[in-house]
Amino acid sequence: MDESYYVGWGTLALINAALAQGKNRTGLNWFLLSLFTGPIATLLLLFSEKRTEG
Repeated sequence: MDESYYVGWGTLALINAALAQGKNRTGLNWFLLSLFTGPIATLLLLFSEKRTEG
């Protein structure tokens, strides 16, 4: 496969980790999930509610 495919997939995983942390979720877990599911994890994060602390 083309090298840019892997770079794009890794970048998407990093973006998902940052998005998850902004919603008070574990960034590492979402990063690892994104490596396997890619855009599906992005959609799940976009439609999930922000967690409240406490």
